[in-house]
Amino acid sequence: MRLLFLTCFFSLSLLWAANPTPQQASEDVETEFADKTSEALFDPLEGYNRFMTDVNDHFYEYLLRATARGYAYLIPEGARKGLSNAFENLFFPIRFVNNLLQFKWLNAFEESERFVLNSTMGILGFRDVAAEELHIYAHDEDFGQTLGAYGVGSGFHIVLPIIGPSNARDLVGLAGDYWLNPLTYIEARDANMVDNTAESLGVTAFYMINRTSLHVNEYDSLKKDAIELYPFLRDIYESRRNKLISE
Repeated sequence: MRLLFLTCFFSLSLLWAANPTPQQASEDVETEFADKTSEALFDPLEGYNRFMTDVNDHFYEYLLRATARGYAYLIPEGARKGLSNAFENLFFPIRFVNNLLQFKWLNAFEESERFVLNSTMGILGFRDVAAEELHIYAHDEDFGQTLGAYGVGSGFHIVLPIIGPSNARDLVGLAGDYWLNPLTYIEARDANMVDNTAESLGVTAFYMINRTSLHVNEYDSLKKDAIELYPFLRDIYESRRNKLISE
């Protein structure tokens, strides 16, 4: 039960890392809706998913957005961007291992370059020196994408509390990435960045608030294009994941 609890909250950081920001999703809407694969989505949990989409929408509208705005008022944008860069630097093991598993050798090598450069010259990753100075950009891969690259189908769609859209394949993928995330608390593991479950959850919540503060109005910009919110977000998520897997 404890492992399930930890996995649920760990996935908060991982999925926010893997999922696009509303701005990124909005930029891909036209392409994604040209893809008709969404018509064949397996969605046996549609009733639950619609309910949870409404719950998550209210959570964002009445709690997360207000918190992120208050945080943004107190913390300068430059500092928040630096913290975001530092978090992304910590997620290096997830990207590196999954690029290797997909035989993307150059990408894995560039991820290693990025980690070394940003951890040293970038002062623990607070500055993305690799991208800014050398144009070496992150290659975002997670275990859900790796499974997809090996031919595993997405399975049923599911909306997770707080986290948002996902599917069966990506839920399984979380288990693999769980062991690679330095912010995850796993008892007696030497690679832990935190000492206990409470610290892990606290850091994850902070990451979520900091990330949201940099994109605080973009969810509204995305949502205004939706006739029905749930199928709109579902189709964007599934289409984007398929696009990432195919790249």
